[in-house]
Amino acid sequence: MRITRRTLALSATALAGSLLAPLAFAQKQYDPGASDTEILLGIPMPLSGPVSGYSIIGKVAEAYFARLNAQGGINGRKVKLLMYDDQYSPPKTVEVARRLVEQDQILAWFSSLGTASNMAIQRYMNAKKVPQLFLQSGASQFDNARQYPWTTPMLGSYRGEGKVFASHIAAHKPGAKVAILMQNDDLGREILKGLQEGLAGKNASLVAQATFEVTDPTVDSQIVQLKASGADVLVLASTARTTAQALRKAAEIGWTPERYVNIAGASVKMAMEPAGADKAKGAITLAYYKDPGSKAWDNDPEMKAYKELLKTYAPGVDPLNSSGVTGYVAAQLMAHVLRECGDKLTRENIRNIASNLKNPKVELLLPGVTIANSAEDLHAVAAMQPVRYNGVDMEPIGKVESLK
Repeated sequence: MRITRRTLALSATALAGSLLAPLAFAQKQYDPGASDTEILLGIPMPLSGPVSGYSIIGKVAEAYFARLNAQGGINGRKVKLLMYDDQYSPPKTVEVARRLVEQDQILAWFSSLGTASNMAIQRYMNAKKVPQLFLQSGASQFDNARQYPWTTPMLGSYRGEGKVFASHIAAHKPGAKVAILMQNDDLGREILKGLQEGLAGKNASLVAQATFEVTDPTVDSQIVQLKASGADVLVLASTARTTAQALRKAAEIGWTPERYVNIAGASVKMAMEPAGADKAKGAITLAYYKDPGSKAWDNDPEMKAYKELLKTYAPGVDPLNSSGVTGYVAAQLMAHVLRECGDKLTRENIRNIASNLKNPKVELLLPGVTIANSAEDLHAVAAMQPVRYNGVDMEPIGKVESLK
């Protein structure tokens, strides 16, 4: 074949193209659950069972991503959210995890509810190297970057929450006798541990404790037992249904201790109002987001945007139920991580970004509350605001407290 200058030029162009093609291809990296057009995520929720009220978390997350997709998605990709019922039951959560990972092949899992349920799958998710992100739990078992690097909790430390309660009790009620009603799992045990550590050496003491199972129909007998201890402070480490029962029963038997409620059980709509506003009034808890039921935020631009989101994409969801905001925050964090990944949508990259958050922009956080974590402390919520139920909504008391 006769070689001409034109032949050499064409050959050089073809060679350059063949060399550049792998480089162009390398710019995009995908693991299962990601493609040029779609990102597949899993989000188990208790759509039925004893804490089904918390399914609002998943419904709000669905609404958030529906709006995001309508706006073009994330880096040109639509987010597909698979939500299955795990009934707040660890065996069921295991079943759901296997389905999402092995059959659906999700890119990542996020915002699942409960300490026991997440503990049941933590080893499996880490063995499969699938990100288990922004868990609705503050248990210390999820803060172990060395053993479980694929797990990241969203809530602030339960142990830290117990310490903040202890500090507040010692400062505002010297000589207090403290009783705790605690869920018989790591949620209860973590808050108890923080409470004990925080009270050590202080002018207040823990005098009684009682446990319950999440499936127990009532906690009436436990409240009667704790009243008999002579305690004048009651700490509740419980989810919303039990919180309502405990506050109501204490009032019915004429027991009026100062009451502290862990954040997981302090919803106005799901705990305080069912207990009876008069019976729950004065209860103290911690908060990290603006309460949609509070008139203080009626004219807040972020709150208006949140309520408009629900009106358009989740019309069946109660916009005043504050538990929905936890789904909104978790969805924003998940979207932030995916945006930061760009075209490198690998599970390893997602894991790395999710465990090194540096105060990303998140709507509806209370002033002074920050989102930050690292391998040294994986809990995403770094601080919370003490608040008191005034019979209508939560009002801030004191300064924002660090949970680190």
